[in-house]
Amino acid sequence: MAVAAVLVAAGAVTVWIASTRPAAPPAASPAATSPAAVPSATPTPTPTPSGAPADTTAYPLDQLPQVDVYAVIPALPVDTDPAGAFTGDLARANAERIPVFAVPGQAPVATLPRDHFYDGTTVPVIERQEHWLHVLLTGRAALPSAGNPGQVTGWVRAQDVELSAWEQSIEVDLSARTIDVVGRDGARERVADDYAWGAEGTPTPRGRSFVMMVRSEPSLTYTRGHPLVYLSVQSPTLDGFGGAPVAVTAFHYHDARSGGISNGCLRLGPEAIARLGQLPVGTPVVIR
Repeated sequence: MAVAAVLVAAGAVTVWIASTRPAAPPAASPAATSPAAVPSATPTPTPTPSGAPADTTAYPLDQLPQVDVYAVIPALPVDTDPAGAFTGDLARANAERIPVFAVPGQAPVATLPRDHFYDGTTVPVIERQEHWLHVLLTGRAALPSAGNPGQVTGWVRAQDVELSAWEQSIEVDLSARTIDVVGRDGARERVADDYAWGAEGTPTPRGRSFVMMVRSEPSLTYTRGHPLVYLSVQSPTLDGFGGAPVAVTAFHYHDARSGGISNGCLRLGPEAIARLGQLPVGTPVVIR
């Protein structure tokens, strides 16, 4: 905190009498006219920088792992506030790939591509500083068998991304068995009032995530041609699923779609999955 010191200079006053003869009374002087007070302009406050200082270093990125659905990057932090809010912003790299930081101001630990076959490159912002953005990411910090499941996050520099605003989010209430599409103005659209969710040993991960990808998978006969809405978060108990080294949570169609019976995915009817399939990648998702 800067403290301003005010110095006051005192002038010495000397009285000198020239003679003993009484001095003539001074002539009356006209009354002094005080100038009109001029209001001073209110100074414009200087914005206070928020967060970590800017970092314009051109980091070499070739040896850093890429953030994507298959990535396991122990240096990435797990979301410590899964019930927290979103800022309303979406971020996407403004170059082929950009650095991702675990902590602002330290060396980067990964890269985020602008484009990827499995998407996941348009990411929601959960904290915004002047020079830095805290975002949700795809991939994992560790496999569940290693004891560190959860939605991963990272920091990107504001200078490295293009920002846009999301218009709607998805809110899932497992206790109430409801799924709503919620607008920025708070308007709610009920998408489902019953569906299937994860069984006890393979629970649906709770907290905040985002739509990583929307795609139909003809090889998955149980979806009957309906789109799958893949999320950024993966199973808290499964290292992989169906022979793949990933266990991604998704909204999808299934004939059996009521109660806690799934491997963690949210099974919906045809109208509900069609509606969610209309939402763009990056759409925030909250599961309670």
